Amino acid sequence: MAHPGVMPSGAAVVEPTFASVEEERAHRKGRLAVAYRLFAKLGYDHWVAGHITVRDPQFPEQFWVNPFGRSWRHLCASDLLLVDLDGRLVMGEGAVNAAAFAIHSEIHRARPDVIAAAHAHTRFGRAWSATGRLLEPLSQDACAFYNDHAVFDDFSGVVYGTDEGGAVAAALGANKALLLQHHGLLTVGASVDEAAFWLHLLERCCEAQLLLASLPVRPDRSPPYRALGPAIAAHTHEQVGQHLHGWMGFQPLCEEIVRADPGVLD
Repeated sequence: MAHPGVMPSGAAVVEPTFASVEEERAHRKGRLAVAYRLFAKLGYDHWVAGHITVRDPQFPEQFWVNPFGRSWRHLCASDLLLVDLDGRLVMGEGAVNAAAFAIHSEIHRARPDVIAAAHAHTRFGRAWSATGRLLEPLSQDACAFYNDHAVFDDFSGVVYGTDEGGAVAAALGANKALLLQHHGLLTVGASVDEAAFWLHLLERCCEAQLLLASLPVRPDRSPPYRALGPAIAAHTHEQVGQHLHGWMGFQPLCEEIVRADPGVLD
């Protein structure tokens, strides 16, 4: 059976399999480095904020993350740090972002199904999250998050403690995305590819929502746009919001980064 979006006569795009844990580790680290460079290219490397992590395939209570204060634009797989859920640096050289540990350790602890998580202070994500409102199902893209995202409305400053990180994880629940009010965006997935693409798509959906929200209301005070109904939104979520769809969305973006500099995987 062809994958969604692939004609029956076309070659199916499938997620990779691995002959060894070492091969899978190298793949995950390479994808993580690519995701950081992609976020930098898209302008998501705001200040020194934001972080992406991926579980180690052999030691699931350890995760790989970027060294704090280093440019995402030049990050390679060999630069990544391995940290355990208690905050100990297991492998690599460099400082660990305290906020990255506080948030990601609790998400990885609470959600064994989450392989990767991404957080960024994106331009439109920061703006829309300040409203404290969920995204509406206004487009096919937005339906990827229909009944699959939540709002964290308990901002109390930079997240440095695991108690605060635990509150973020609890707000995320079983969803794949979280709007952090006054803060930014957070997404998770079964791969780096998926988590990174969902954050990129979520940022674009926040942008579209803000554009529509800026339109004047109608004379009867109704919104100047019409959201999709629950049945159609839920159906579309099944078509565009599953693990494979997020993974597939990342592939052409990954190709651009790797072709520009294959050394990102080293």
